Amino acid sequence: MALAKLEVTVGSDIEIAQHATLKPIGEIASKLGIPAASIEHYGHYKAKIALDYIETLKDKPAGKLILVTALSPTPAGEGKTTTTVGLGDALNKIGKKAVICLREPSLGPVFGMKGGAAGGGYAQVVPMEDINLHFTGDFSAIGLAHNLLSALIDNHIYHGNELGFDVRRITWKRVMDMNDRALREISVGMGGVANGFPRQDGFDIVVASEVMAIFCLAKNLVDLKQRLGNIVVGHRRDLSSIRASDLNAHGAMTVLLKDALKPNLVQTLENNPAFIHGGPFANIAHGCNSVLATTTALKLADYVVTEAGFGADLGAEKFIDIKCRKSGLRPAVVVIVATIRALKYHGGADLKQISQENLTALEKGIANLERHVENVRNQYGLSCVVSVNHFTADTAAEHALLAKKIAALNVPLVLARHWAEGGAGAIAVAHKVVELAEQASNFRFVYDETLTLWDKVKTVATKIYGAVDISADSKIRAQFKQLQIHYGHYPVCIAKTQYSFSTDAAVRGAPSGHIVNIREVRLAAGAEFIVVVCGDVMTMPGLPKIPSADKIDIDAQGRVVGLF
Repeated sequence: MALAKLEVTVGSDIEIAQHATLKPIGEIASKLGIPAASIEHYGHYKAKIALDYIETLKDKPAGKLILVTALSPTPAGEGKTTTTVGLGDALNKIGKKAVICLREPSLGPVFGMKGGAAGGGYAQVVPMEDINLHFTGDFSAIGLAHNLLSALIDNHIYHGNELGFDVRRITWKRVMDMNDRALREISVGMGGVANGFPRQDGFDIVVASEVMAIFCLAKNLVDLKQRLGNIVVGHRRDLSSIRASDLNAHGAMTVLLKDALKPNLVQTLENNPAFIHGGPFANIAHGCNSVLATTTALKLADYVVTEAGFGADLGAEKFIDIKCRKSGLRPAVVVIVATIRALKYHGGADLKQISQENLTALEKGIANLERHVENVRNQYGLSCVVSVNHFTADTAAEHALLAKKIAALNVPLVLARHWAEGGAGAIAVAHKVVELAEQASNFRFVYDETLTLWDKVKTVATKIYGAVDISADSKIRAQFKQLQIHYGHYPVCIAKTQYSFSTDAAVRGAPSGHIVNIREVRLAAGAEFIVVVCGDVMTMPGLPKIPSADKIDIDAQGRVVGLF
């Protein structure tokens, strides 16, 4: 078995990954019954699954979907992706046919400060370097499709502007898959008549593109093309909308995305199958892997373990109210990931002293976890288990306090060690998940689609965030009323800080009684949701003073070093 060949002396994630023994991707596909003719190889260890094969699976029964989420993220770390991978390995280890489904990492954060999205320790998906870098080129295709539309807009205006674009009201920016703050706001069309009409523009990161959100919600090529055509790119002076289909852009955009839409198949360190496909920004979009990958995996396995971005207030809520609402997916169980370190941080502990025992901070910080548990059970109507990632600095007293507090909620709590032990370290979590998955759930959405857009936002803010109300200025309220006319049935995608239940990233724990202020509203007509921006959320991040790129290198043998 692959893990038996790994030396525990290697320490970093990339060293562990590079010492793994990978199996040819054809063998991984055969575990799922996928015929060789239906996989398209990208080297020895990556493949895409043919769309015509996926179409043959539609009448097969689906397995059970397990959603991994977490408490509100902290600099102390939680390990949500690591838990997803470890749980998938553990389910296979106890004899269940399981597949994991993850988002693809964005290059910007990989070279910036967040790190990758391939798991960690002995619970990783591999080839780790490929997954965290260019992978199979999906993000490049999404960026090209987005920027083709951008180019067609300015070209149309240059050649006479037959559609009547008001250049002050073009809403479609450009994108690139790298953090670059210098491109947030730019001017285009400079340099005279030959270069078009000057106007203000800017760049978002690829994962913030509506094309990415559409890509991850599309059921097939036909659905993808229709959604792309529905993108609203700007307005005329009378405020009527102009769509991508008015420019006849959606066909060419779909051509650029036709291969990217095929789900990617890779493997874990323990040679179990993993689909990694798509990756919308978990603030500005729904933050989940593609519907196509998830639904395909469910036809091929008894259990599918997937994760939603950030904590259960942001990621899990969008997973349920957007992805599940649009796709018909229904989770059987939710795993809420926590660490003693993160809970102490939420209780006010200083990050530099986070490894020291601090029962006072821990007890205070558990309130954050408690609210996530209550939301999952009472608002989403789902059974859950708390999975606590073990750290060597944790003390017995700290674990005893956490166990006592969670027992009072009548929710199972399991200590997991998959980072250090692989699937074997998550077997207890796997058994509990299987047990809970057999119980009937009372799944429900947080709000009914018949509510007004304003009331949908208010419902999420009060029920999930603990707020007492929402607020906005008269201009934003007018936008809500205008959007309500044609798009009132859409779900809302609330973009706010992931670090707090409030809109202030510095407010830890479980704040209540606050007001959520809305500063911007955006229409995502192709993705079919309304983006509601609250607080400070950037769609083009910058690099830190010392970015991760400073450590990433390649040796004389062509081996990547310094990547996590």
